[in-house]
Amino acid sequence: MEGMSGPYVIRGSVALPEAELAWRFSRSSGPGGQHVNTTDSQVELRFDLARTEALPEVWKERALRRLAGRLVDGVVTVRASEHRSQWRNREAAAVRLASLLAEATAPPPQPRRPTRIPRGINERRLREKKQRSQTKRGRSGRDWG
Repeated sequence: MEGMSGPYVIRGSVALPEAELAWRFSRSSGPGGQHVNTTDSQVELRFDLARTEALPEVWKERALRRLAGRLVDGVVTVRASEHRSQWRNREAAAVRLASLLAEATAPPPQPRRPTRIPRGINERRLREKKQRSQTKRGRSGRDWG
């Protein structure tokens, strides 16, 4: 595919393999006036996540687990029709797929280590609460005889 600004990097040295991408084009309902009725500018990009060899095995399992709701028979599909030109929609779809896979293959975040609140901070909070409660109690008109 000449002219495309690929390869689309997922993370590190791993990129979307051009040979494993399946493109489909259809008429778009997006912008373009009468032009829309004559050109196949909507792009549908399919990537077989279950059978790909391009991703490390750990990443693949992680992505299959995280994208389970989006997959149909192990295939992830991305659509783009926001631009008038097919070429720009292809770019948009490929970038969207790459970022989707980057997010799905990211390592899980480090677990949070619980820390204790310093005693001074807790005491100050309680002191300020007491002060506030005194201020509010002083506003009630009970003692105005």
